Amino acid sequence: MDDLKNKPESYWKEKLSPLAYKVTRKKGTEKPFTNEYADSKAEDIFVCTCCGVELFEANTKFDSGTGWPSFYKAHENGNVDYRPDNSLFRKRTEVICKNCDSHLGHVFDDGPQPTGKRYCINSVALDLKSK
Repeated sequence: MDDLKNKPESYWKEKLSPLAYKVTRKKGTEKPFTNEYADSKAEDIFVCTCCGVELFEANTKFDSGTGWPSFYKAHENGNVDYRPDNSLFRKRTEVICKNCDSHLGHVFDDGPQPTGKRYCINSVALDLKSK
């Protein structure tokens, strides 16, 4: 498999839309309530827009009222990883794709049961794949 973690910036700029590049490669964010999957009721699997690995199952998605897609747990395949994020003068946990290092969003401890987690993920970092 290609080593996606070491691809040059030019590869990602050519592959991704400007917004997807800003979010996934430069740790940006999209505006709340303007994205594709916040209100999605799809029954599919959400995959990484950069590399296609499975990240979240649709049945773990919930309406958090934040304007971004929210999930209470990541897919059990281990394709999601975590990094400390102390930007914006607060302590957060960044969620990244373990396969390609794409920035996906952040995870918080204010979600519903059974996990108590809220994965707040940028729509532009996701694609839908049929089960």
